Amino acid sequence: MPHAQHIRCDVLILGAGAAGLMCAIEAGKRGRSVVVLERNKVVGEKIRISGGGRCNFTNLHTSPANFISNNPHFAKSALAQYSQQDYIALVEKHKISYHEKTLGQLFCDGSAQQIIDMLLKECHEANVRLITDCHFIVVRKDTQFDISTSKGEFLTSALVVATGGKSLPKLGASSFGYQLAEQFGLKLVLAKPGLVPLTLSGNNLEKFGHLSGISMPAIVSCNGMSFRENILFTQRGLSGPAILQISSYWNGGEEIEINLLPDGSVSEFLTSARASNQSLGNFLGTKLPKRFVKLLLTWVDTALPMSQFSNSELETIAAQLSCWRILPAGTEGYLKAEVTVGGVDTNELSSKTMAAKKVPGLYFIGEVVDVTGWLGGYNFQWAWSSGVVAGRNA
Repeated sequence: MPHAQHIRCDVLILGAGAAGLMCAIEAGKRGRSVVVLERNKVVGEKIRISGGGRCNFTNLHTSPANFISNNPHFAKSALAQYSQQDYIALVEKHKISYHEKTLGQLFCDGSAQQIIDMLLKECHEANVRLITDCHFIVVRKDTQFDISTSKGEFLTSALVVATGGKSLPKLGASSFGYQLAEQFGLKLVLAKPGLVPLTLSGNNLEKFGHLSGISMPAIVSCNGMSFRENILFTQRGLSGPAILQISSYWNGGEEIEINLLPDGSVSEFLTSARASNQSLGNFLGTKLPKRFVKLLLTWVDTALPMSQFSNSELETIAAQLSCWRILPAGTEGYLKAEVTVGGVDTNELSSKTMAAKKVPGLYFIGEVVDVTGWLGGYNFQWAWSSGVVAGRNA
């Protein structure tokens, strides 16, 4: 028999981040009694720090093609049921002003706190009960789910896991969601850090570590994917939007390819100055940082005038600039990763409801699932969409 101190609810959500809060709002709107348990002392920590404190809350161009998963079709249903336009409508309803930065990325004009306040207001209106600073201890299932926590015992027929991935442990990230999936016999796709800076070692670090702070546009490629944005040199290796994007596709021991002159043909650019008396270093310096050119083209005397290089020498230089291959040593890990790639295997879940196929009443949403968005608001949209879908069904 349940103990007297059990708190009963229709829907219990573990995690008050983007996905958990969105799920709570939708379930509450349906008249369900909803309780959300959060380990941190405040809700929405990842929302608060995102987008440099302005929250890149969605992307105008969101489509299933912007997500990584072992099943590329899985995200289609949730994104169709609740789209970026639906979320933008919610933001506008709350009179939060926003702007498009680049590539469809939408940010608050004010601060990320506006998004958190909006979600809390919606939760309040839907009679959602939020309990913070609450540590989950044991989850059992008989006819219902029985959850022991530091704030008491909870009993529910619908349990939604919105505990996130392993990225940014300083904000309270943990492996709890994965452990829970395994406890109930669900398969996992091996997790790794995503949207994370890459590190260099040995010769490469010695050579390029001095360029820390230098940024330039490039096309970075690996495993059949390419991203055109800036790269940034750091004291430990490479970062910047293009590097963060490719990091989600990169696996240890693989080289990445970088086109350092992404506008047009590099060999045409070089041969256009074939007769010039300008030095190669100064000519390339119009497009690239001179210190970098010197370090990259160590086998070339960059002080020589362009006219002294043969066509084949210019071709070799062009090949190096348009396809600079470099082997990262690793990544900065979960400490610096914005997301976790991998997670609960989508084959275990219904794409229409986010429910576990084998365990009635159990749902997984947001980052804990093997669906990872690109940089630029896509991961928030996945959180909103998967949260809404589970909230409509739990």
